[in-house]
Amino acid sequence: MKEIILKVEGIECQGCENRIQNAVKTIEGVEKVVASHENGTVVVNADEVDVEEIKEKIEDLGFTVVE
Repeated sequence: MKEIILKVEGIECQGCENRIQNAVKTIEGVEKVVASHENGTVVVNADEVDVEEIKEKIEDLGFTVVE
């Protein structure tokens, strides 16, 4: 299992964290998701997952993944 750490802009509250976590958890292979508005990060623990798919899912919610 690998850990993917993404810097994400626009996470402002617990509600934002929940939206991201619930959306990313639907991706096959994702084991755990922790979004943090305090750190502006999304940490994903997953097996064999496409990072671009995770980024797309987050950006579809209206957040910006920073490279």
